[in-house]
Amino acid sequence: MDSVFIEGLEIEALIGIYDWERRIRQPLVFDLEMAFDNRVPAATDAITDTLDYKAISKRIVEYVSQSDFGLVETLAERVAALVIEEFGVRRVRLKLSKPGAVRGARAVGVKIERSAP
Repeated sequence: MDSVFIEGLEIEALIGIYDWERRIRQPLVFDLEMAFDNRVPAATDAITDTLDYKAISKRIVEYVSQSDFGLVETLAERVAALVIEEFGVRRVRLKLSKPGAVRGARAVGVKIERSAP
């Protein structure tokens, strides 16, 4: 199966379990790989036949910017479900990184893979 990806989508969000985290917005970085058959858009050369990564990125930015979760695990699940439900993606791999959360580490976070029911 082909895929469409979004890499390094940085979004400021309210995320975390500590009191100080609840008072500031922190950068999160999203990498997504979405299963999609690219043969149709390749044959038609029409944007309407593609999986529109700009529209997906815009929707994720909107959702994450308004979110207020304690755990990155919860946010990752919700974003994966949003992509599957709103954009008809059959499978999504998502990596959510929280840069600077642990001293000495460039980033920490989660990687998940979810499929449509």
